[in-house]
Amino acid sequence: MLEWYHYLLLIAVGFAVGFINTVAGGGSLLSLPTLIFLGLPPAVANGTNRVAIVIQTAMATAGFKSKGISTYPFNVYLGFSAFLGSIIGAYIAVDIDGDTFNRILAIVMVTVLLIIIFKPKMRMEEMQERLTGKYLWVALIVFFFFGIYGGFINAGLGFLMILFMHFYNKMNLVRVNATKVVVIFIYMLAALAVFAFNDKVDWKLGLILAIGNGSGAWFASRFSVNKGDGFIKTFLVIAVVLMAIKLWFF
Repeated sequence: MLEWYHYLLLIAVGFAVGFINTVAGGGSLLSLPTLIFLGLPPAVANGTNRVAIVIQTAMATAGFKSKGISTYPFNVYLGFSAFLGSIIGAYIAVDIDGDTFNRILAIVMVTVLLIIIFKPKMRMEEMQERLTGKYLWVALIVFFFFGIYGGFINAGLGFLMILFMHFYNKMNLVRVNATKVVVIFIYMLAALAVFAFNDKVDWKLGLILAIGNGSGAWFASRFSVNKGDGFIKTFLVIAVVLMAIKLWFF
């Protein structure tokens, strides 16, 4: 039986997760252990967390939109491709040792960190967005596989989306995040439906967590637009370092 302060904890954790996920990624490494701590089986915690992420990304999308940041229809195209992949990912059962997976993911996060730090700064003339033609088709293929990964695990995917769109599609980090939240919202609907169909969602805890996630995402989306790319890059580096340490050592 949960006490009233458990719900306050869930909302507080959700706010932090919503902020982290909107500006960078990896926030589920906070919310999933919290849900398990409150007594949910891991599979149910995974499904329940999807409820909060759907609300979180909807609020973040609204926040970016309120600041005039939108990449429509590019974001919808990528979202639909990831949606198809996430249906497959949510049904995949992969038998992999948890500790081994965490270490592999930690290596991925360190690689992401090195790219963020040491990638030469792109000049303004190099930042002409590439959202159509072959660049769109390549992105659609990549995001289909992102969707598979997101439907199955999702941990750390936000970092990979950010890097791909920033360096391949030449989008600034604010517009990348505005695109990312729409894509995740779309494909997360498919993943949530699969978890719900298999009775792996605690709707009460999911909606309480969503109060925090949604609030954090709304604040983060508007705040990051005001602060710009410099703030997002710094936050990304910190988030990746902390995520890699947690995955490797804890």
